[in-house]
Order: sequence, then structure tokens, then C-alpha cells
Amino acid sequence: MKKILIVLLFITALLLTACGGAAEPTEAPEAPVATEAPVVEEEEVEEVEEMAPVELRFSYYADGVEADVMQPLLDAFMAENPDITVVLDVVPYATIDEQLPIQVETGEGPDMARITNFGAYSGKLLDLREYLADAAFYEANFPPPILSALGYGGYPDAFTVTGPYVNVTLFEQAGVDLLGEGATWAEWTEATKAVAEATGVQYAISIDRTGHRFAGPALSMGATLIDADGNFTVADLGAFAEVLNGWHEDGITPSEVWLVGDSLNNCIDYFKSGDLVMCMTGSWQINGLASDVGDAFDWAVVPNPTGDGGSTGVAGGSAVVAFADTEHPEAVAKVMEFLIQTENYSAFSAGTLALPAHTGAAAAGVDFLTEDASVLGALAAYTAEVPKLTDAAAGLNVHPYAFAYYRNSANRIAQYLAGEMTLVEALENLQQDIDDAIAEAGG
Repeated sequence: MKKILIVLLFITALLLTACGGAAEPTEAPEAPVATEAPVVEEEEVEEVEEMAPVELRFSYYADGVEADVMQPLLDAFMAENPDITVVLDVVPYATIDEQLPIQVETGEGPDMARITNFGAYSGKLLDLREYLADAAFYEANFPPPILSALGYGGYPDAFTVTGPYVNVTLFEQAGVDLLGEGATWAEWTEATKAVAEATGVQYAISIDRTGHRFAGPALSMGATLIDADGNFTVADLGAFAEVLNGWHEDGITPSEVWLVGDSLNNCIDYFKSGDLVMCMTGSWQINGLASDVGDAFDWAVVPNPTGDGGSTGVAGGSAVVAFADTEHPEAVAKVMEFLIQTENYSAFSAGTLALPAHTGAAAAGVDFLTEDASVLGALAAYTAEVPKLTDAAAGLNVHPYAFAYYRNSANRIAQYLAGEMTLVEALENLQQDIDDAIAEAGG
């Protein structure tokens, strides 16, 4: 850190002028009075203390290449700020989801972390605005509801949207046209079923076993989920639950996804292997599809099916946050401010193939590091889904009690699909689960 030297000099000058006439003096002139030379005082030099070397711990999970892209950015930061060392601790997502909240609660947490459950850290994040050199830039470049949900203690590093992938090659082989904007879930069910029958593929259609993925189709079919007062209400989730149940009854979906339990809770592996025509998941799968499928078949993202509630996926994503109990808030803020600069944020988006949540980066355009036409098409398709998000779809992931819905919804729906409960019973129990979880959390 540069030392700043401030020296203030006060210079006093005496200007003596004399004016005399020709008249004779009436008395002897007085002897001149001795005077002291003016003293110029120099203020003490005030120095800004150089920041002592600090080490920051950054707990980080990665779905794919995120850590590989983040590390060079941190290396660049440390080159510019040699007094700050940032240690990137890459951990499994389960550690972030299950252990990090406990670590933070007991004061044993890191300085920073990458998280998805915003509500778990309410009141525990560092308000960055008083430490940033340009807080206005920070606030201007990220969605206000997300910054508010984070208590201005971080920023969304990647924006995700749920939506369906289809195997384009199978559609072409079957001679079935791809459906477009405005198609319903019933129409997609029939189309994928026809493709599976024509090509001999085992499964037609599936959706990940999570309340997050389930919410988009349910909202599109008219569900409320979050009412005008911000409360969860699940009584009208039944329409899509019945569609999902029909897939199981017809044997056109892999039952293992929903009926085995959490050990297998997604449809993407069936899709990658070419055994599934359509998989309802999300934008975070783009990287994996690009690397795992390669040129085995052509795939694409299609618009979310339409219903009485519109055509919506669910917004989500991760955030990089700073914790309020860090011993080095100024250093943490320096790291954060570096990472949110447009060029650095864009580099992260480009390298991870993630949709940017940064206004400046999005406006400038991200030069995604891929020449894969399927990937570029998928990114464009998911970007087109963003303006269609309903309020509930945009607000679900940042709702302070989203965890109450997420952790209970899949199990209750699965109980209905397995025949252990009627649909009404499953939804009544789910509502009670959510209410109890919120009450236990002090809501």
C-alpha cells in the first residue's frame, strides 16, 4: 500500500514599507526594537498505515469448472494485492448445504463462501456497502431483490433457470416435429411418447426429483405457491403432480428418479446416455452435456411448456458472500470489489458458461468460451426464458423460508406417486411440513 505523505507548510512573509517626508525630527529616534524571526512550523507527518498481511478463507463448491475459473481470478487479485492471500477451499456441495450454516452459527466459518441457500445466513452476512470503494456500482449491477435477500453481503455469481432439454436427433429419426413456444405439458408428453415409440428409446420424459424443478411446471399450470403476502401455499400444486403421476402409470418415465429416494434424483444421466427423449432440469447442466454427450447426438433447450399460469421456469443460482464475523472486512471487500468488476465477472461467466446476473456484463455481452453450437443455442434459449419468469418463480429461491418447501416437497410428492398417500393428503402434509419448519425457524 502506498504511503501518503501530507505536509502542510505555513509560510509567513513580512513586508515592511517606509514612507518619509522632509520635516526635521523633534526628538531623537527610538532604537529599533529587536524582533524574532517568524517560525514556520511543520505539521507532523501523518501516515496511513499499511495493511498487515492477511489470509482469507473462501469455502467454495463447484458443479463443474467453476473452481478452475475462479482460481486464476483470485491469482490476479493477489498479484495486485500482495498483502492479501485468498485460500480457495473447494468442498462438496453437501458441506456447504449441511455444515457451513453450523460453522457460521458457532463462529467457526470462513471469511467468504459460495452458497445457494440465502435464507440460512440471514443477519450473518457483512454489509459490503460501507467498505466498497464504489458501492453505487455494486448496487447498480445486480437485481435489488437478490441483494436485499443477501443483506448486501455478497453478489450472485451465476444465474440459473430451469427448463427442458430434448434429444433433437431422436426427434429427427422419428420424423416428429419439435414443439415450440406455447406447447403444453400434455402436448410434450404425447410428442416425446411418439418419439420413444418410433425410435425404441426406453423413456420419453422425466423431471428431476426436487421441489425446485417441480415448481416451474406447477406454476405454469396455475399453481400459486407463494401468495401475495409472501406465504407458501401448496394446495393447488396438484395439476402437475397428476401429469407426473401419469408418466409413471404409463411407464414412460424412469421411476428410479422419483421412487428410489435421494440417491438418484435427476434425469440428466438418462438423457446423456440417449435413453430419454426429454429431461426437465436446468441451465447448470449445459457444461456437463457439452462434455459428456459430445457428438453422440444433437440436443437443444426448448421453451418451458405453457399452461394457465404462463410459461415459466424457476430462477436460481449461487452467490459469493462475505460473513459479518470476518476479522478482515476491508480485505474481504477488496476481493469482492475485484470480482464484481465487469471484465472479471464476464471472465467467470465466459469460462463457466453461466448466465450472467451482472447488468453490465449482460449488456456488454459475454464471449462464452465455446464453439459448440448446442451450447450457444442453449445459452440463448435460457436467456429467452428470463423475461417470462413469474413473480413466484423469480422469488422462490431467495425466499427466506424456501428451505421449508425445498426439503419437504419432493418426499411428499413421491409418497403420492408411490401410492402411499392420496394427492390431497400429500399436499395437506406438505403444507403442514412447511408451516412447522417455518415456525421452528422463528417465522
